[in-house]
Amino acid sequence: MFLENTVNPKEQFGWIEVICGSMFSGKTEELIRRLKRAQFAKQKVEIFKPAVDVRYDEDMVMSHDANQIRSTSVPAAANIPILADGCEVVGIDEAQFFDDEIVRVCNDLANKGVRVIVAGLDMDFKGNPFGPMPNLMATAEYVTKVHAICTRTGNLAQYSYRKSQNDALVMLGQVDEYEPLSRGAFYKAMAKDKMSPKKVNDTEKLKDSNA
Repeated sequence: MFLENTVNPKEQFGWIEVICGSMFSGKTEELIRRLKRAQFAKQKVEIFKPAVDVRYDEDMVMSHDANQIRSTSVPAAANIPILADGCEVVGIDEAQFFDDEIVRVCNDLANKGVRVIVAGLDMDFKGNPFGPMPNLMATAEYVTKVHAICTRTGNLAQYSYRKSQNDALVMLGQVDEYEPLSRGAFYKAMAKDKMSPKKVNDTEKLKDSNA
């Protein structure tokens, strides 16, 4: 359970909150909600996202329903501490795309008294733990797992099924490329994929076209 009002004026340490789940589960929406509450409280807030994420806007963290908050794009996690100097609250979106250094960065910020709020996919399109997210969840004080609705069964969805024929781990996309599925629907879809022609990545396609 997430408890926002846990500030002890005698305690010098901050904490880490992780918001995780599948595509279309409202992760970024919840991140923005918490950050805007901090801004309303006149706290010094900085928001960061990986430079690779340019789906909507280079200078905005934006949810799928167009809710947004100004952010700073950074190429690596190591850039965050310098830009977050003097902040009381730090938000980080799409944390799964950062390198493993993001775990140390978040813990260092929390140890300096900063409230760190992180959002990201907990699993990749194959259903495996995604990047640094498992370690972030393990070291966080609060973990909130949000769910989408399965497009095939109507049950809660926790998997991000990739519909396109691309096997690259990092692939930015929206409704055309991904579909939120429940456990049962996901494994049925994956089993069906195994019976279909093997997915290939863009590099392999390029090689084939140039052959």
